[in-house]
Amino acid sequence: MANLLEVRNLRTHFQTYAGTVQAVNGISFSVAPGEALGIVGESGCGKSVTATSIMRLLPPNGKIVEGEIDFDGRDLASLSEREMQHIRGNEISMIFQDPMTSLNPVLKIRTQISESLQLHQNMTKAQAAKRSVELLELVGIPSPAMRVKQYPHEFSGGMRQRVMIAMA
Repeated sequence: MANLLEVRNLRTHFQTYAGTVQAVNGISFSVAPGEALGIVGESGCGKSVTATSIMRLLPPNGKIVEGEIDFDGRDLASLSEREMQHIRGNEISMIFQDPMTSLNPVLKIRTQISESLQLHQNMTKAQAAKRSVELLELVGIPSPAMRVKQYPHEFSGGMRQRVMIAMA
């Protein structure tokens, strides 16, 4: 069986006022369908930069300088931003350690989940609203029909992570 994700010799650098920072320096790994991979390391070793490189979510001063990122037979490094926007959140997602950086504090949870469903699953607004409740229930959030009407700050950190898992 072919791997779903193959990262080969990934090198990501950042340009700073002090010079070039080599944040990721030659990591390679593969993930088969249905397999989970954990990347473990000390703070600042490049775990998050590896993930944001794969997702092509690097800040402007960051650049993949070498390597290949093959996802489901496609080279993510060579896709246009428009093609990546279709893949992100639809076929591949990233759940951040602090979901408050990913959730919009002024939008209700239903709105945030529904927008993703409408964009990537071509659902109507009503279908997406109903599915939002179902997804919260699937990730173990109690009283999902009520909670979906709340804002991110009304959830604990763990519950916000569950919302991000539901959105993934």
